[in-house]
Amino acid sequence: MSPMTRERSPGGVPGDDVAAYYRRRAEGGTGLLITEGVAIDHPTAVDSPDVPRLTGEAAVAGWRRVVTEVHAAGGRIVPQLWHVGPLWGAMGDVDPNLKPMRPSGLWGLVGRTVYPDSYLDRALVPTAPMTENDIGEVIEAYVRAARTALDVGFDGIALHAGHGYLLDAFLWEPTNQRTDRWGGDAARRVAFPVEVVRAIRREIGPRPPIFYRFSQHKQQDFGARIADGPRELERILVPLRDAGVDVFDASARRFDQPAFDGSELTLAGWAKKLTGAVSMAVGSVGLSTALREAGTPEPVGLDGLLRRLDGNEFDLVAVGRLHLADPALARTVRAGGPLPVFDRAVHEARLY
Repeated sequence: MSPMTRERSPGGVPGDDVAAYYRRRAEGGTGLLITEGVAIDHPTAVDSPDVPRLTGEAAVAGWRRVVTEVHAAGGRIVPQLWHVGPLWGAMGDVDPNLKPMRPSGLWGLVGRTVYPDSYLDRALVPTAPMTENDIGEVIEAYVRAARTALDVGFDGIALHAGHGYLLDAFLWEPTNQRTDRWGGDAARRVAFPVEVVRAIRREIGPRPPIFYRFSQHKQQDFGARIADGPRELERILVPLRDAGVDVFDASARRFDQPAFDGSELTLAGWAKKLTGAVSMAVGSVGLSTALREAGTPEPVGLDGLLRRLDGNEFDLVAVGRLHLADPALARTVRAGGPLPVFDRAVHEARLY
């Protein structure tokens, strides 16, 4: 199950309803659940009071219930650790006295996005770049969150490093114009994400898996890219693998879209080919339209997906929206049953 932001944890505390939500998917046969984004212990990690945290006794106790329920149903679960970085303030009002974490103080280039002009007018105003002290504090916050997650009983760690959020903002040139050791070409821009992974790996040891979500597209611009070709992507992913990433979660708006001209290989396929690590495909699996795309999503057969799996293009498949339509999606697919119809109204009402 792919991570999907829910904003159903008032005060950052996941309740019994959150535990039941994840347990239903494990009972439905899904072997691995990646949680919605979970805020690390940093003042500007997330900007919604209803996004779950991984700090404080109540939140930790809530996640322990979630993990217990999923394990009792035979599933495995990892939390997606989250710092929204330049996109702090997109989900709600924020304290203007707090400094958003932006590598160079820049929000990025506006392309195809869903954000309204009222937010963009504020977001595009440059802020102070992150200092060395800011960078050190954020790294420590990631490490604390990873340690807490394993103490709670999670089965590994997932990092949200795509979509324009903080880790991704260091990779994307429009948001990283630094001239110190944290900026420059692709090999230098990956230094901060590498240090986060390396610090987490030191803390948790060699066994728990680290999942790393990356993407070309950004919330600021659906057409953005961190790499214009395989060689540039290799300069980003290989250092992350060497730092301790086990699984590359290749987030694409459509999982089966070729990543680069001249090849049919998808983003997940290139991740596996370039690194030799386990790769995971995600993006509109079983649906006719990408998220926030015009039109009503209709079921699409899985023959193409299964063909790529059989051809070892990637190893894992993460499914998001169809898990909202059918908590027993994995069992349905195994039995050869029809894919559920995704009802956007149900999704937006959060009745899942």
